[in-house]
Amino acid sequence: MKIIKTKIGRRSFIKTSALASGGLVVGFSWLASCNMSKEEVENLPKEWFEINGFLKIADNGMVTIMSPNPEIGQNVKTSMPMLVAEELDVDWNDVIVEQAPLNIDIFTRQLAGGSQSIRQGWESLRMAGATARCMLLEATAQEWEVPIGELSTNEGKIIHAGSNRSMGYGEIASAAAKIEAPEEVVLKDPKDFKIIGTSRKNVDGKKIVTGKPLFGLDYKEKGMIYAMMVHPPAFGMKLKSIDASEVKEMPGIRDVFEIETYPEDFEKSWVDVNAFSKLAVITGDSTWEVMQAKKKLKVEWELSKHITEQQIILDKTPDLSSTGGLESTKIHKSLMEQIGSDRAKVVRKDGDPEKAFKNAARIVERSYSCPFLAHNTMEPMNFFANVSDNKALLVGPVQTPEYMEQSVSKRLGIPLENVDIQMTRMGGGFGRRLYGHFLVEAALISQKVGAPVKLVYTREDDMTQGTYRPAYYATYKAALDANNNLTGFHVIAGGIPESPLAANRFPAGALENYLAEEWTIDSHVSVGAFRAPRSNFIAGAEQSFLDELAEELGKDPIEFRLELLKKAQENPVGENNDYEADRYAGVLELVREKSNWVKNDSGAHRGVAAYFCHNSYVAQVLEMTMKNNQPVIEKVHCAIDCGIVVNPDAATNLAQGGIVDGVGHALYSELTLKEGVPDQTNFDKYRLIRHGEAPKSIEVYFVENKIDPTGLGEPPFPPIMGALANALYKATGERHYHQPYMTSKQILG
Repeated sequence: MKIIKTKIGRRSFIKTSALASGGLVVGFSWLASCNMSKEEVENLPKEWFEINGFLKIADNGMVTIMSPNPEIGQNVKTSMPMLVAEELDVDWNDVIVEQAPLNIDIFTRQLAGGSQSIRQGWESLRMAGATARCMLLEATAQEWEVPIGELSTNEGKIIHAGSNRSMGYGEIASAAAKIEAPEEVVLKDPKDFKIIGTSRKNVDGKKIVTGKPLFGLDYKEKGMIYAMMVHPPAFGMKLKSIDASEVKEMPGIRDVFEIETYPEDFEKSWVDVNAFSKLAVITGDSTWEVMQAKKKLKVEWELSKHITEQQIILDKTPDLSSTGGLESTKIHKSLMEQIGSDRAKVVRKDGDPEKAFKNAARIVERSYSCPFLAHNTMEPMNFFANVSDNKALLVGPVQTPEYMEQSVSKRLGIPLENVDIQMTRMGGGFGRRLYGHFLVEAALISQKVGAPVKLVYTREDDMTQGTYRPAYYATYKAALDANNNLTGFHVIAGGIPESPLAANRFPAGALENYLAEEWTIDSHVSVGAFRAPRSNFIAGAEQSFLDELAEELGKDPIEFRLELLKKAQENPVGENNDYEADRYAGVLELVREKSNWVKNDSGAHRGVAAYFCHNSYVAQVLEMTMKNNQPVIEKVHCAIDCGIVVNPDAATNLAQGGIVDGVGHALYSELTLKEGVPDQTNFDKYRLIRHGEAPKSIEVYFVENKIDPTGLGEPPFPPIMGALANALYKATGERHYHQPYMTSKQILG
């Protein structure tokens, strides 16, 4: 049981009103989970007290809960309303969940990313439900003239046991709207939860399987025309000229022209990532006709001035500070392998690692790398736009509607209040739809042609325009003394164009002599967040190295990790360690037990890995056999500590999906370049996991505790790559240091 304040001083997190048709509306702040003194609250920004969520109880007893966050398959549209319904004590069958429209005046953080939705809404959503329940009880107590303490609730009914009376919420909702909201409410003790912790079906499940129009590609309006764009074939090139004479005569083609998404003087925000700003655009009556026109369009490209100046440098003596020029994977690899401590900056240093390595009896050193990856969402990029009369209506799938509303307003010169972005369900994102340049493109095209437009990317358009997962490289070193003790640890990591290093994560804090350094290389290849950014590489590299180190020390891989975590728990080094050693050890102990690690009667080769990111802890054991020289993943055991699990089935699905995704990318996927041109343009060359290559079985176990929920959409993804590499070594006797682990020759046998 926890008491939470709904108002502090003159500031309130709650606003109540009556429905015009009869009933109660509770507006609330998503930032209400602050437990501060009155003086601290007075200094908070006013935005913390803006009403940005809504709960409606109609006079027929139906409860409508607005779900503000974009739904990308992570099931927040189901799980977040469950928090409200729990405290309201309503029958889940009487709950209607609606996708809230984008409204930065009343909603906050309308964003899908970072695995933070449940964590950030944990107290504020429950507060809304508890407030409404309290007001309903107060109104009933007044009407029945009984003490409020004699009343109870159950599944949308108010009960007075003493007189054997009951009343549905709808019958008293209008009267409750006249009650002043309480200054504080009591939240349930987790042991009393009836909805949280139980599995509830996806509220859109039936619509999805019956083909209802939920996704951006489904959206149509009368008079809508179709548009596609043509971007430069290589990173570092730009549009010079278009010859549209032949194309304009083709059936169904309306117009061909240029647009510039972001002029040079345009100040981009973090969501405006875009490698190619000047584009050729074709509009027509159907996607098929426009696609045929794309094949015929004559476009001339040229190198940018900056590229021309640096091309000679690249071909002969690559500059480590900027690749410039028409880049290639070969050059990228050469650059990353060259960089050493003289080019890197120290991010963390504990003890005297230099002395530890100088006095070491032997040093274990290994390097790891991964390539660029394309997001490859199932639903290609698309957006509808209708710009007219200084107004813009945009409809489609995007993870950052709030930020893109600002970009569209700024680029088109339309007042922010006149830009309306409506969210559809997304057919995948994985970070790709955080970057909404395609919204700006759609809006510019609509503004140019003066008609509603549907912009659609082909698979090739999206796979070759960038916004990839960065390419990374990391070198790990361990110093061992004459008695085979680990005395020093050094990691130097970087990437194109960012570093994957998380210097304050394990094994930092467990070693007296620890050094972490990082570096970056600039690039014209555009990159962006990819499921579990940075962690999706560094976890696999770190966990592979720890396994090899355990073997060098003659120790069991799980026991070795637990020994280090015990040191971090009992005598931590440094003050900035961003993990809790006991929780980290807890998932390792749970997966060791569930996988029967010690006995190992599975008959399979096994690898283990564990990692902490997005505030959660995951440990995995992967069991593998070999058939015709191909790895067969028989089973994955996955232990997760993400605090209280809101919706177990949905949580299990998230973990299973992350594991399959991680296995596929580690084994097969890569995006390579030659003279700035992507080698992989569609799924005939870009290898994704097949159904038959997925693990045959995935068992997911959650640590049961009463800790508030943390992230879950991303944490199961990074460690599986390390567990896979470690199992491959056990199965083949060969260590794998560079992704993808399976070459084309190996895949084909």
